[in-house]
Amino acid sequence: MPARILVLGAGGREHALAWRLAKDPERPEVIVAPGNAGMAQAFRRLAVDAEDARAVVELARREAVSLVVVGPEAPLAAGVADALAEAGFAVSGAAREPARLESSKWFAKQLMLEAGVPTAAAEAHDDVSLALAALDRLGPRWVVKADGLAAGKGVRVTSDRAEAQAFVRDCLEGGRFGGSGRRVVLERFLEGEEASVIGICDGERHVLLPAARDYKRAFDGDAGPNTGGMGSFAPTPAVTRDVEQQVSERVMTPILKSLAARGTPYRGALYAGVMLGERGPQVVEFNARFGDPETQSILPLVGGSLGELLARAARGALEPSAIRREPGAAVTLALVDQGYPDDVRGGGVLRGLDAVEREGVLVFHAATEREAGEWVVRGGRAVYLTALGATLESARQRVEAARATLSGSGWRSRGDIAAPHAGIARTA
Repeated sequence: MPARILVLGAGGREHALAWRLAKDPERPEVIVAPGNAGMAQAFRRLAVDAEDARAVVELARREAVSLVVVGPEAPLAAGVADALAEAGFAVSGAAREPARLESSKWFAKQLMLEAGVPTAAAEAHDDVSLALAALDRLGPRWVVKADGLAAGKGVRVTSDRAEAQAFVRDCLEGGRFGGSGRRVVLERFLEGEEASVIGICDGERHVLLPAARDYKRAFDGDAGPNTGGMGSFAPTPAVTRDVEQQVSERVMTPILKSLAARGTPYRGALYAGVMLGERGPQVVEFNARFGDPETQSILPLVGGSLGELLARAARGALEPSAIRREPGAAVTLALVDQGYPDDVRGGGVLRGLDAVEREGVLVFHAATEREAGEWVVRGGRAVYLTALGATLESARQRVEAARATLSGSGWRSRGDIAAPHAGIARTA
């Protein structure tokens, strides 16, 4: 059983993972690297470049950890999980090759086609003229994605052809996303209700966690640009037992089989963003990790030993009974820099967080620093508030009440997370 667990990363998702792992019945010691100032209140924080495979392996050896949980996508794309596994560590995180499900949207599309996973029709182009011509075949509405990692901001969904064209040019000619935008993927628009389904995989089998719904747009009513995520709730009523079984059988199982057949088994958290429409669940995207901010809503609803589940999956011996689903619901709000996502300046002040936490609302830090006794915003998504309730509505009311007690300046949040009118996402 894990005695000391290293959580790799520095965001709100990693804070939630560390918090939940520390609650396991075995009471493991949880350390974080590089972590953040908020995490340092409860966990030992160690300095490391999370994308430096050699440095991470050396840290794991020095600390004699028995499990490493990799939070962000960038270390996976950099092969950190591969290096840890080669050094003999149990690591919850996909190897570099299967992690291409996230680091290359076109790779994911090709694999879905091979595996028979339902998804939208798509084309990939690195030539501007060919990409612009493809807009006629795939829209309106238009869905344009930078092929590589772009921190949740590399997607444009629009009914305005000029906007779609500008985004294509911005990627392919303007270098907006660097190497991640040298190729664009254009998809046919999917309509329906969006859901985030995360499975813990051991290379062959998987167990699903409670399904969640996240909110990617910057402003209320799903207006504004895409972000890394403005809030979430779990479980989502849209994912019934029947839908969950469909996702398991039509999405997770065939993808795992295809990757295993290639000699690149997938071990770790696999996130399927699905659209629920008339044709059943169709995959919008894969992420090779826990979702952010979905993790902040999902993990408070998971009982049992998360560490045991992740460690056994890492060794190829999944034990689904290690965890159980708890009743109730959770709602998470992201508190973000006033200019997020396009004009982040930092320096905002968040007052009242400590009092909110004392009242039982969970506070997961992402980009804050403690200065002169106050929490200061130092990045786009600064903090997440998560409240639990017997029902989704009671959890929503509780987190909104907590939000209303906060003050300061230079930050904002959406006001419609989990609100009844905000339950339908017509995005892709």
